[in-house]
Amino acid sequence: MTAWPQRACRLSRLFGVLLAFCLAAPMSTPAGAAEDDKPVTLFAAASATDAVNEIAEAYAARTGGSIRPVVAASSTLARQISQGAPADLFLSANAKWMDHLAGLQLLQDGSRLPLLSNRLVLIAPADSQLRLRLSPELDLARLLGNGRLAIGDPNHVPAGIYAREALRNLGLWEQVAAKLAQASNVRAALALVDRGEAVAGIVYETDAAISPRVRIVDSFPLAASPKIVYPLAIVAGRDRPEVRRVYEFLQSAEATAIFSKHGFTRPALGS
Repeated sequence: MTAWPQRACRLSRLFGVLLAFCLAAPMSTPAGAAEDDKPVTLFAAASATDAVNEIAEAYAARTGGSIRPVVAASSTLARQISQGAPADLFLSANAKWMDHLAGLQLLQDGSRLPLLSNRLVLIAPADSQLRLRLSPELDLARLLGNGRLAIGDPNHVPAGIYAREALRNLGLWEQVAAKLAQASNVRAALALVDRGEAVAGIVYETDAAISPRVRIVDSFPLAASPKIVYPLAIVAGRDRPEVRRVYEFLQSAEATAIFSKHGFTRPALGS
């Protein structure tokens, strides 16, 4: 057999294999339809854990769609998104980390909006005798004694950043800077107080409400407390119909009622 017939036979066999594969393969759905069958991945601040889990259940019950929450410190989530993590939506506990992603052009144009507000509170174990009013005259270091004040890492975790700012506004930061138990996120700070490993802690009001083993000692005065706003945005390149539906659902009356149940409020206009 000459070279040409041999090549022709090989090509014929290859064509037959490809044809058989195509005939055996199931009829594919359009790319857009396949994408919309995928769960929508929502990267959310740890402090919103309970609310977003409940919202995911409500969304599934109402629409049959699926939200996959991924919760951690906003700083951790923002870094993961910047490194290519497959997040569709990002709900941050402060503007700083949303600004970080905006600077990298990783947010869908026009999708960023202020979704939630929160407040800072000082907590202690439920059986603690600690009583105080947060003010510039407070000797907080003396009240802590040899114990620790649990906060989120003030260099990275929004709750810790807010706590440092609030304490500075009251002139109390220098008192307690050497008495901190720094945690990887606000829920970890809550756990330190919950387990009695810290004399007190600074968390969001919404976090304090989830544990019966802690109590609110005092709320930070509004004049000293930084404005706490949770922005929401679609991650650049992840916009698709199902992502848009979840994005709109997070702003709906049903989702707002769930957020409210967990202690969140809506930001004031202009936030």
